[in-house]
Amino acid sequence: MPAPPRTIPSSLALRDVRWLRSSYSTGANNCVETARPATGPLAGLLAVRDSKAPDGPALLFSPDSWAEFVTAVR
Repeated sequence: MPAPPRTIPSSLALRDVRWLRSSYSTGANNCVETARPATGPLAGLLAVRDSKAPDGPALLFSPDSWAEFVTAVR
């Protein structure tokens, strides 16, 4: 089985997921949004996109790599 891609177009493969915005967002559309695809080849990964570009690319993270990232930036 090939490894999943690291980025994917939000407007195509992730149009049916529920995107969540940080509660720290100011409403000025200047943060990131996350989604967890529940089905298909991206299930179990975390998608992250720029809230200013909802049709742009999303980065894909495994749960472990996202947890490591969050720990590192804290």
